[in-house]
Amino acid sequence: MFLDPARFGFVSALESHWEAIRAEYLALPGELFDPWVQRQMHGGGWSVFGLFAMGQPIPAACAACPDTTWVLQQIPGLSMAGFSRLAPHTHVKPHVGWAASVYRLHLPLVVPPGCGLRVGAETRTWVEGRCLIFDDTVEHEAWNDSELPRGVLLLDFLRPGVPGTARDHVPDEVRQYANQLFGGHAGEPVP
Repeated sequence: MFLDPARFGFVSALESHWEAIRAEYLALPGELFDPWVQRQMHGGGWSVFGLFAMGQPIPAACAACPDTTWVLQQIPGLSMAGFSRLAPHTHVKPHVGWAASVYRLHLPLVVPPGCGLRVGAETRTWVEGRCLIFDDTVEHEAWNDSELPRGVLLLDFLRPGVPGTARDHVPDEVRQYANQLFGGHAGEPVP
């Protein structure tokens, strides 16, 4: 299910700074993006550049994107954020997210024709600079049927009324990936 972005005060800051965020996204070398670890969802073609994980900034990534980081720091209850890129002819299969304590937001940065997002029974297309917010625990899928990559700033934030101490079960492969982003070693806890 999609939610009305007007319900969330921080959306205006994201949308008013979207061009600066897009400039930082476009300046990142492609080799800095990692394939999303849950490959069973996409088989290849979905890559990410993490900025925040487990509620904490990733220092080197945030230093590379200071304007984006500044805007993200204005979001109450931010738990995860990063750039998400779908390569041409990529389909993220229907799936259900694991984080029931958060909502997911996409700020579209580069959207060629032929891209879409289905959440439940509703399908929408991304519009550059206009946020989409949805419940990640509802079955959803995304696709890029174009010849160009699609890029969004993807983030999760605490649902209103959910205490900041709420914990979701994080899949092992996601926890391990977050650990790598913080420069940790296997077996060390992720913040």
